[in-house]
Amino acid sequence: MRRCSSDCRRLSAIDSEAFVAGVAKELAVAKTVAYANEDGLDEAVAAIHKRLSYRMHDLGEFMKGLLQRFTQWLNRAHSRTGRLWEDRFKSLIVEDGVAAKTISAYIDLNPVRADMVKEPADYRWSSYGEAIGGGSKGNGKTARAGLVRALRAHQGVAADAGLWADGVSREYRKLLMVGAVGKSSESVARDGKAITKTLRKGISKEEAEREQDGEVPLGKMLSCRIRYFTDGAVIGSRSFVDEAFAKSRERFGAKRKDGARAMRGSGAKGQLWSVRDLRMRI
Repeated sequence: MRRCSSDCRRLSAIDSEAFVAGVAKELAVAKTVAYANEDGLDEAVAAIHKRLSYRMHDLGEFMKGLLQRFTQWLNRAHSRTGRLWEDRFKSLIVEDGVAAKTISAYIDLNPVRADMVKEPADYRWSSYGEAIGGGSKGNGKTARAGLVRALRAHQGVAADAGLWADGVSREYRKLLMVGAVGKSSESVARDGKAITKTLRKGISKEEAEREQDGEVPLGKMLSCRIRYFTDGAVIGSRSFVDEAFAKSRERFGAKRKDGARAMRGSGAKGQLWSVRDLRMRI
């Protein structure tokens, strides 16, 4: 029963003591019944384990439980009621290559776009800040490995933090800087406001503007709020989105013939596609 005890300890991290106690009791009963009937204990335990561990194989279910429990804890701790999170958890299927590196930069620029910080590295939970600063413990290997994968996985490169200094860090900073520069050499218009360009350190204005003429007009996409990057469901090349659509055909109506939809108003026409055709609040 060593595995059972270990599982109960892990379960206690996300469930109440009463719930975990109930599971422990259920396991004890299964043990008693198995020994009395000379049935296999492993089969009985496996059935209980399968019922409780489904969340670990479904990101949506795991996040749903995590956010619900955090809200309940916070409400109890601060004598409050009601919702904590603005919206439900969302996830995207993203293709390696252009889509992966674009969305990675888009996420790291969220706090800059919201005027929370001037530089993405200044945001406390920024993957870029963790990668270049090493975090509070001086270890940014996990963030570096993740960004290496985002920028180089389509080339068959593994998530190796050691490759961060091999051109990846500079390439990623250029993506972030282009997002801050946008169309203007000094600022980026957003919802009637202006974000002062602050990411040019170590990179010339001309170099940043040349980057905008590359494979994706990143300045336009990264400097604006793009709903496709939260609600698009599947983001990537046309063939990638069509393949994902074919694998999940039952989720769509009978009239839907193919999956890929051009991303309206994002500046990514012909480069990035979405499985959802968004018409409002792009």
